[in-house]
Amino acid sequence: MAERFEMESKFRGESLVRRGLLRETRSGKQVRIMPDLNVIKIGGHGVIDYGRDVIYPLVEEIGELSRNNKVLVATGGGVRVRHILDVGIDLGMPTGVLAELAGKISEQNAIMMSILFSKYNGTRIHTDDLLNLPSLISLGMLPVVQGTPPYGLYEHPPKLGSIPPHRTDTGAFLMAEVVGGKNCILGKNVDGLYAENPFVNPDAEFIAEITADELLEMEMEDMVLEPKAVELLRDAVHVTEIKIVNAHVPGNITKAVNGERVGTLIRA
Repeated sequence: MAERFEMESKFRGESLVRRGLLRETRSGKQVRIMPDLNVIKIGGHGVIDYGRDVIYPLVEEIGELSRNNKVLVATGGGVRVRHILDVGIDLGMPTGVLAELAGKISEQNAIMMSILFSKYNGTRIHTDDLLNLPSLISLGMLPVVQGTPPYGLYEHPPKLGSIPPHRTDTGAFLMAEVVGGKNCILGKNVDGLYAENPFVNPDAEFIAEITADELLEMEMEDMVLEPKAVELLRDAVHVTEIKIVNAHVPGNITKAVNGERVGTLIRA
């Protein structure tokens, strides 16, 4: 009778939840797949829903940027996500189902944006195509992906309410982190982060720079980006900051890609 063969592993017999083990794994150096990648998220509610007057100049700006920079465009959902969530919540849909529905909307926006980027070799990709990015970009393509992370039916239950906590800001950040990207830029319809909603209070204090911990400690009633993205930023290995810029202002995305100070910088 053959003897039993056991594979050697330092994790053998471990539960994978021991805190000491988790601290040990933190020390390992991870591969940065695309350290020069700029993930640019185009908001749905704040940008795409404004139509051609905002989108067409933005397409030209990002398209020209992609000629000399590695760019991945991620799309938000916008007003149609808000509508489908309203209907779904009224019908009693679970959070995971709401996440599935919301993802369909940002996917539609990704299809439209990839078509608008056609003259810049825009190509729509899926969330599981991220490992193809090096090849696609080396071929001169400008990939466009929906921003909703693919948790789908396995979406985490939120602390409050039933709206999925991982949405397109979070998805853009997670994509930048997993490939070890250079920039995570969120294009919005405001100049950056404010202490209050600037559309409600025009005199709200503008925040040019802040840490993730400082921002979360403020416990703001409203925020220009998803709190989940800020929470994850604290534990990220590669992406140590999120840039929020007004995508309605021509040149802002270019400045953010080039490292110029514009909008708000949230640091890990």
